[in-house]
Amino acid sequence: MSTNTNNLPPVEALQELANQFFKALPNEVPKEISLDPYEHPRATAFAKSITGEGFVPGANVPADDTLVQSGAPVPFAAAGPFSGIAAPPSATGLGVSSTIADYGNPHNTSPGVEQGNNYPPPGNLPFSNNGIPVFVAGSGISPSSSPYSAPGATNPGLTPGYEQTKPDQSNLSGGVPASVAGSGASPSYVHQQENFSIKEPVTSFPDSNIDKPAGSKDVFALPYTDEQPYWSDVESILKLINISDAPAGTLHSPLLQAADIPAPSFYFLQSHRQPAGNGQLGGFTSGFDAYNIKRDFPVLNEKVNGKSLVWLDNAATTQKPQAVIDRLSYFYQHENSNIHRAAHELAARATDAYEAARKKVQHFLGAKSPNEIIFVRGATEAINLVAQSWGDQYLKSGDEIIVSYLEHHANIVPWKRIADKKGLTLKVIPVDDDGQILLDEYAKLLGSKTKLVAFTQVSNALGTVTPAEQMVAMAHAAGAKVLVDGAQSVSHMPVNVQTLDADWFVFSGHKVFGPTGIGVVYGKEDLLNATEPWQGGGNMIRDVTFEKIQYHKAPNRFEAGTGNIADAVGLGAAIDYVAQLGMANISAYEHALLEYATYHLKQIPGIRLIGTAAHKASVLSFTLKGYSNDDVGKALNREGIAVRTGHHCAQPILRRMGVETTVRPSLAFYNTCEDVDRLVAVVKGLAINK
Repeated sequence: MSTNTNNLPPVEALQELANQFFKALPNEVPKEISLDPYEHPRATAFAKSITGEGFVPGANVPADDTLVQSGAPVPFAAAGPFSGIAAPPSATGLGVSSTIADYGNPHNTSPGVEQGNNYPPPGNLPFSNNGIPVFVAGSGISPSSSPYSAPGATNPGLTPGYEQTKPDQSNLSGGVPASVAGSGASPSYVHQQENFSIKEPVTSFPDSNIDKPAGSKDVFALPYTDEQPYWSDVESILKLINISDAPAGTLHSPLLQAADIPAPSFYFLQSHRQPAGNGQLGGFTSGFDAYNIKRDFPVLNEKVNGKSLVWLDNAATTQKPQAVIDRLSYFYQHENSNIHRAAHELAARATDAYEAARKKVQHFLGAKSPNEIIFVRGATEAINLVAQSWGDQYLKSGDEIIVSYLEHHANIVPWKRIADKKGLTLKVIPVDDDGQILLDEYAKLLGSKTKLVAFTQVSNALGTVTPAEQMVAMAHAAGAKVLVDGAQSVSHMPVNVQTLDADWFVFSGHKVFGPTGIGVVYGKEDLLNATEPWQGGGNMIRDVTFEKIQYHKAPNRFEAGTGNIADAVGLGAAIDYVAQLGMANISAYEHALLEYATYHLKQIPGIRLIGTAAHKASVLSFTLKGYSNDDVGKALNREGIAVRTGHHCAQPILRRMGVETTVRPSLAFYNTCEDVDRLVAVVKGLAINK
């Protein structure tokens, strides 16, 4: 037995625990359990880093980052035992994504199954004994954002003495939510000083901005011990390990059977998956592990300029999970046919798959009927469909259309064209300097001549979340119809079109992890059936003579010709995927990550954030003094980081903010703090080297 001077368990005990931990990780070998502490090198490094035996004198360690016991500081190794590991154990080891492990391997699925049966039912995911997701610590949402309403209320599964706050409160100085501090990476390169390397970002340093909770009972002061919900389990295991009594292949202590000691919740020590509970943590009711989820997306394994790809161009398009790729392949291998009317088997399969996808979209949006769902090429075609069908039929000279300053060109150009054609007036809702809708000014624009209001739910250029329900209600009160552009909202937040009450709602499939070339128009069924078709041809008619044409009712009347059948089916698979993760979970995670990224970008000298609304979704437009936006984009690309630069097809709002173009990183649920750290490191490097 080796000893140490920290009053911690012997290194062999820690090595044993770490050895079993690492062997349980995906793709780790050897798989058998062994008491030989040196069989797995990571186990040895992990144990020595905790006890201090791996400390190298003279290492550059921040002053606050010490293990304190009896007044004796014991620094941990500055580089950490996990340097170069693509997915740090802090992120991957404490959880199995709902889309990985037993469920997420696409090769274990039946792509032809329409209802996504390769995934567990929502909520049927591994939780700890207290009903807390065992992998939430690695996902980016830590206990600090748990919505306990009573002051001082605590979650029994967390470190004793750690008080909970409402989701909109912050336990981090500078307004940074502690809820994101555990998302699998260093809270920021800022706290790693000059040791940070974007080639191999260290992922185990604590964030000195994290306010230590008053009265904390954690005497060890290990990184994140006051944030991680699993630390109480770590302590209980360390106290109970008895190596001298342990038979080969087991962790044994008679104390583990004591009724007053909860069993450890580590999944790698469990022979069976624990049942899901209903406990909440940081707004989550099911498992969410960004690192494991990232593995579902093959392109995220790409190397760009020799660096691991960081995809921060999600507002332009999102990447596709393996489940969507497999579903498309399966369609072309086993179902490819035109739909409707044919008597043969493949036509029946294709029709069933296509109409099943329509029903999935219906449920995803909360529509009353699948007849309210029309498949188109994307949000741009969707808006043009409404403009060229309903608009051409019902709008007349002197009528007024209202749009907002926040709009993408796709929600400006079709209305401007029809206004010019028919003598309509186009009015624009102004925004404040943060990019927020001015509701008082909007109210002044509404009147008896207002026939249509068209606006975005989330700005693609600024990320502003508009007060959509209120705006719809105000328009309806004035007697106007309303179209809501949901291209940037459906992938970031739950949407219910009945609650929203818009007359039309549109989105693009490729923005919600589905294929390109497919999109959706939702329209109220009575309104659709009272509207003349946009295009004529096959599939949309009931009867044709040279004297008279009779059209189908919606949705067929708006789906002339052979549609994008395969990609509609692929969109259905994408909806299955995000539904299993849970849109509420996605929204909570991305919001915390956005706050984290915003805080650290704001610390960079010379940076200006464009769009600082109180309610935002996953967009971080900025400019950097002394550099063109293209120069910043190219510098990021050299490090494997993909962002969008330019006007983002939203020139009016950028000009309103005093710029022509911006650099626009945009987030999705597969992004992590590590991704943000790499972005911030490059931008800061440009700023300080100017």
